[in-house]
Amino acid sequence: MCGIVGYIGKEKNALNILINGLKALEYRGYDSAGIAYFNKNKIITIKEKGKIEELEKIIDYSIESNIGIAHTRWATCGDATKINAHPHSCGKITIVHNGIIENYDDLKEQVKKDNYKLISETDSEIIAVLLNKYYEEYNDIIKAIVKTKQIIKGSYAIAIICADIQDKIYAIRKDSPLIVAKNENASFIASDVPAILNYTNKYMILNENEIAILTNENIVFLNDSLQPIKKKILTFEGNTIDAQKGHFKHFMLKEIFEEKDIIKNLIKKYNTIEKLEKKLGFLTKYDNITIIGCGSAYHVGIIAKYLLEEYANIPVNVEIASEFRYKNNFLNKKSLAIFISQSGETADTLASLRKIKIKSVDTLGIINVQESSIAREADKVIYTEAGPEIAVATTKAFIAQLIIMILITIYLGYKNNIITRDLLIELLTNINNLDKYLNQILNNSYKEIAKKIYQAQNIFFLGRNIDYGIALEGSLKLKEISYIHSEAYPAGELKHGTISLIEENMPVISIITKDNIFDKTISNIKETKARGSFNIVISNKEVNDSDVNILIPNINSILQPILAIVILQIISYETANLKGCDIDKPRNLAKSVTVE
Repeated sequence: MCGIVGYIGKEKNALNILINGLKALEYRGYDSAGIAYFNKNKIITIKEKGKIEELEKIIDYSIESNIGIAHTRWATCGDATKINAHPHSCGKITIVHNGIIENYDDLKEQVKKDNYKLISETDSEIIAVLLNKYYEEYNDIIKAIVKTKQIIKGSYAIAIICADIQDKIYAIRKDSPLIVAKNENASFIASDVPAILNYTNKYMILNENEIAILTNENIVFLNDSLQPIKKKILTFEGNTIDAQKGHFKHFMLKEIFEEKDIIKNLIKKYNTIEKLEKKLGFLTKYDNITIIGCGSAYHVGIIAKYLLEEYANIPVNVEIASEFRYKNNFLNKKSLAIFISQSGETADTLASLRKIKIKSVDTLGIINVQESSIAREADKVIYTEAGPEIAVATTKAFIAQLIIMILITIYLGYKNNIITRDLLIELLTNINNLDKYLNQILNNSYKEIAKKIYQAQNIFFLGRNIDYGIALEGSLKLKEISYIHSEAYPAGELKHGTISLIEENMPVISIITKDNIFDKTISNIKETKARGSFNIVISNKEVNDSDVNILIPNINSILQPILAIVILQIISYETANLKGCDIDKPRNLAKSVTVE
């Protein structure tokens, strides 16, 4: 959510570097963009509503500058307008900010008493006002930063430049990610690694309440007591190619096609009983599990609940993080709390983790981004190793999370004597061979199915048991990139009121991957068909009552959710493509939701 880029270096091509950095962060979602840079001893600010291309139209790239900060804004406090776009300035201070200032209303009233009139509707502008106020008072930028940090409440990643200090960029963060990087010619700050990959693959994490001071020669880090600290230098193992579309029309399609390789690479670390023991042995001491996540990560939890309860005989609760953080929980020393997040920075999930840790409950993060906040703060972490996921709608990261939960299921099922040793070995082999089945799916065309549904106003997804979890993810994927209203229901629940909405030719997409509920789900499909629905069924058997029957390979039911979900991902993609939607950057959405 939002993107920050900062550059200070020996080369005077700051404008190019800043804009290229913003383009690398477009996947995070935004509705305005802006830059601020030094030119002829002055800070020049340029910003515009809309895409970065609109900003580029008013930028003169011939201007020389060796220092600047830039931002893509996703509107939270204040509409998506040019005035509300970042950077924001007050006096000699210019800032860009990700996050939310929770005590903004109180601070706004305070600055009004100082006869300062805010220009924008944003909470971010108040940061520039406070920094400028205390800079004028102390004549010391570090003291001004410390004082401002003490006053503002909420989440923030902030980059700061000062008109009096033309050779430094300052950065601070709390509950919102920020990385810092250095090569032989320059220093950089960014919200995420892709923004700096053209210049270096080495980076450092700015931790909570730390201050970074960047020059073109070095970077100094100060802790909360203003003492210098050393930083661990991390290496990004991918490259810029990983963040490029290649021959694919969209990142989302590319990332769907990467899923088979991600599974293949991931299973290498878990493909024997000995490896499972080494990686997952710590899980055997827990009597119950609570899984916490948002959006697609929550849906992974729903699917995992059915898997773990049936095949490992472990009671599982699944919680939406934004609700869990405000409710009582009854976890104890025999409980494990699992937090699922692609970015490892999801604000509600991170807040839930911190709430749990106060009670000394053991925590496990299932995370894609290494050294992210949840990865660092959880007691244990399992990395999904899906690589950079650029499209806002998650596909390959979701599949990697689900594979991890399947591996946890079959390991605990084996340890609890529900899954035999022979079956465990067979399942590991089947996971290793999933690429064969996924290739069959990826080589099929789902465009004709998309043509049947892309003009629909409403679509229902149905499934029982684990298929309900699959339906939830299929519905979300369709609605977030195609903007078609869709709902997922447990198949037997539709008749309890909602079936009144079924109209002639309304698409109903049903998933059936479990034999023991096959007939029950068919009966629910018949109920919708009797009311005129157009039925698409994804199953491992022929369904006579369907208008379209998509057959999936009949492998072990523990693994069939993977195949069904990939089909639903492609159908969603093809539907959105027919509608001409901005598939990689859906409206109103952001990749990493770092605000509540």
